[in-house]
Amino acid sequence: MRWKQFFTPVQSMTAEDVRAYLSDKTLQEVTILDVRQPGEYEEGHIPGAKLVPLAVLADSLDEIDPALPVVVYCAIGGRSRAAAQILAGKGYDQVINLSGGFKVWNGQTAFGAEEEGVDLFAELDSAEQILATAYSLEDGLRDFYLRMQDRVEDEKVKGVFRLLAEIEIKHKDRLFAEYTRLTGKDDRGAFECAFVTPLMEGGLTTEEYMDRFKPDLGSPVDVVSLAMSIEAQALDLYMRSATW
Repeated sequence: MRWKQFFTPVQSMTAEDVRAYLSDKTLQEVTILDVRQPGEYEEGHIPGAKLVPLAVLADSLDEIDPALPVVVYCAIGGRSRAAAQILAGKGYDQVINLSGGFKVWNGQTAFGAEEEGVDLFAELDSAEQILATAYSLEDGLRDFYLRMQDRVEDEKVKGVFRLLAEIEIKHKDRLFAEYTRLTGKDDRGAFECAFVTPLMEGGLTTEEYMDRFKPDLGSPVDVVSLAMSIEAQALDLYMRSATW
């Protein structure tokens, strides 16, 4: 009987334990399941999370791989516990409920709709094209930091933006090294002329990031927080694109 599934015991973890559990896993190794409503997801979610509202979960099990562990969460833990019990009752034997829900989540956070930004990668059909697009995103973020540097007067804040811009150069170097490994081509100038287009990491514009986070550009702490938020958004985009 269906009511019996709600007595199925499920494993719960704190936010700290879930963060540690996910730290060395990809979406090919674990499913992160958000069972809230789309509007809640758009306001903030764990990077890479798949949205399946609780009300439609029972009819959407074909979207969730039973061979993978599932970390499920909602706003405060009630809906996710019910969802975890449904999954466990349907034979999913590796289900983890995030105790306290997204309200107590203290890891990286992304925002926006589940399909947002994935069109950047949707029609790419080779690893080389994907690397070139990622390179463009890193280049766009470096340009963003350099432009932000010109908008502030405080030398400490300028120094933070310069450091962040230099970090993006290292990210670009790693991507080009992988491109060279795959293609045998090492002419970076030709690569940039042929493939690199103006993009912003995470798929949003400068204005969208500034409007969303409203950082105090006179505060080094706010600048670092902005950078961490952009990196979380980029991680979310890459993870969602990998499974789209």
